[in-house]
Amino acid sequence: MAREVFERYEKKYVLTKEQYSSLMLVMGGMFSLEEYGRHTICNIYFDTPDYRLIRTSLEKPLYKEKLRLRGYGAPLTDDSMVYVELKKKFRSVVYKRRIGMQLEEARRYLYYGIQPETDGQVLSELDYTMKRYELKPMAYISYEREAYVYDMDPQLRVTFDRNILGRSGELDLRVEPYGRKIIEEGEVLMEIKIPGAMPVWLCRLLGELRIFPVSYSKYGIYYSRYVQPSLDWRMMEMQMQRTEQNIVQGGIICA
Repeated sequence: MAREVFERYEKKYVLTKEQYSSLMLVMGGMFSLEEYGRHTICNIYFDTPDYRLIRTSLEKPLYKEKLRLRGYGAPLTDDSMVYVELKKKFRSVVYKRRIGMQLEEARRYLYYGIQPETDGQVLSELDYTMKRYELKPMAYISYEREAYVYDMDPQLRVTFDRNILGRSGELDLRVEPYGRKIIEEGEVLMEIKIPGAMPVWLCRLLGELRIFPVSYSKYGIYYSRYVQPSLDWRMMEMQMQRTEQNIVQGGIICA
C-alpha cells in the first residue's frame, strides 16, 4: 500500500473564462500537464450525522480537519486504487496524510470498520479520527481537473477544476458522477499548491489579471447551498410540531 504525506500552502481562486484564457497564454509555456493530466476526481466525504466537521470548518477556525475517500477516474471498480485521506489545516498550512488501497478494501474499512491489511502512523491517525467523531459517509463531490506542474520547480503545482457536482445519495465511487452544481457555468476553480512563499512573478501575473484569492470549500459550498437549508426546514417543522403539541396538552385549543 502506498503511504503519502503532504505539507503545503493551498491558495484558491475562482476564474472567469476570460481570466483562465489570459492566464494560460502566459503559463502555457512554463507549465506541463502532470501524469494524470486531465481527469475526473471523485470523493466521498465522511462526517458526523449532524455535519459537525464541515460546520466547524465553515466557522474558519485556526485548526480544522476532514476525512475523505478519493478516486481518480469514474466510475471505479472494486479493484481500483483509491486513497483514504485525512486533511488538516492549521494557520493556513495544509497537512495531508493518505493511504492507497483497493476500493473494496477501503469500503470495508470506512463503511464497516474492517481493518485493512496494514498498520503504521497514518492508519493510526485515520482510526483515531474515525472513532473520535463516529464518522459516516455524508456527501459525494466530483469534478473534472487539469493538473499542471511548473517546469522550473515541480513543487509548484496549479490545478483547474470544472463541473463541480455534489450529492447526498448513492455515496459510492462505483456510481457515475452526477449531482447538483457547486460552481457556476463557465467558472473555473484554480488552486495553487506550494511548499512556501509564492513566486513574485506569479503574484504579479495574478494581480495584473485581477485574480484574487478566495475562501472556497467544495464540500462547504455543497453543504451550505443544498444540505443546510433542508436541515433548517426540518428543524423548523419539528419546533412547530412541538409547539402545537404543547398548546394541545395545555388545554389552550378547545373543541
